[in-house]
Amino acid sequence: MRILLTVCSDKSLFYSMVPLAWALRTAGHEVRVASQPKLADTITQAGLTAVPLGRDHRIWQALSRNPEKRRAVRAGLLEPYDVVERPDVTWEHLIKGYDHQVTWWHKAENFPIVDQLVTFARHWRPDLVIWEPVSYAGSIAAEAVGAAHGRLLWSMDVFGLTRERFLRMKSIEDNAGDPLREWLAANAAKHGVEFSEDLVTGQFTIDQFPSSLRMSADLDYVPMRYTPYGGPAAVPQWLTVPPERPRVALTLGITATDHFDGYTVNLPSILDSLSDLDVEIVATVADKERHKLDRVPGNARIVPYVPLHALVPTCAAVIHHAGPGTLATTSLHAVPQLTLPWDFDEPALARKLARQGTGLTLDPTAATGETVRDGLLRLMNEPVFRASAEKLRDEMLDMPTPNDIVTRLEELTTGRQSHARPVRH
Repeated sequence: MRILLTVCSDKSLFYSMVPLAWALRTAGHEVRVASQPKLADTITQAGLTAVPLGRDHRIWQALSRNPEKRRAVRAGLLEPYDVVERPDVTWEHLIKGYDHQVTWWHKAENFPIVDQLVTFARHWRPDLVIWEPVSYAGSIAAEAVGAAHGRLLWSMDVFGLTRERFLRMKSIEDNAGDPLREWLAANAAKHGVEFSEDLVTGQFTIDQFPSSLRMSADLDYVPMRYTPYGGPAAVPQWLTVPPERPRVALTLGITATDHFDGYTVNLPSILDSLSDLDVEIVATVADKERHKLDRVPGNARIVPYVPLHALVPTCAAVIHHAGPGTLATTSLHAVPQLTLPWDFDEPALARKLARQGTGLTLDPTAATGETVRDGLLRLMNEPVFRASAEKLRDEMLDMPTPNDIVTRLEELTTGRQSHARPVRH
């Protein structure tokens, strides 16, 4: 088959797609990855074939000129996607939220690429299109050429669940609007495609989270075990030697420095609070943040980057920002976690993890060195966290791997292609 993956120009979102892309390739299928030009090098570094299309968006540049909006983006789930944790939202809240996100986020991400993506799809004729949840250009291109298509989630399905609740509330409203439908329908119509909810949530959805961390709508889900990929990297020599004392990883993500003004927590204060513990701290600190460290405690090793899937198995605990990839990688190795979440669905995901029992979570705007220290000591001294972590790991290992679901995707493609197009094998 010919399989086209589409992704917005965000490295972390693309990384979540790489293991499945390689599973499809090693099964003998042709794979292409389409995105905006600035992601092309990242795609080819993963050994995949890039299709750079359109132009790069300027969302983050625009946010840099609006500090108030920039701060709001960091404050957890945005409207209307906060509906997944708020049972009391009004119809006006949903409409306002969708109208805002369509205007400043979804249009900005997809408008620069959608026309050229459809043109490429008509040229290459994919049998299957796999798109991440905000790459709506992928669903339009798939429908334009009659290809089967589905979403590949990089976290909990807040998009599908929000849409489900929106449609349920819309059904009881008179003359209710629908900003997401209006925008998608207009773009799809330009390419001869009629609107359906498949443009919003796909014909099926690949979910990489286990049931205890899942947030799902009433959709057709294909479970797939998360497989870590963090880009090209080398394992440093010191990591091949077993630590002499318990090792604790501290990582706060790349988005904080790539798109924002730095970490939301006081990193020097946290390191100082852990300085007298009999542990080895390995902290991945971006170069933009390292200058803020006026001193480094004797039990801390500061590095710009280390492969997380190589570091985590050597650790007794991990302190992190609750990014989906970091959280899933740590969970896969049964390591207790202390989360300091701040961006989009990270707080909601961190709460899910805490309820499952594998970790603790702190509000990063209120966290102090002392509260981080107390949380870490609990993780390391209370066996219940390790037991829950092992249970979560086993739950993940019971899920089918990317290789395991290839046959299922082949079946879905054969069954869902329109216009009776033959599937290429």
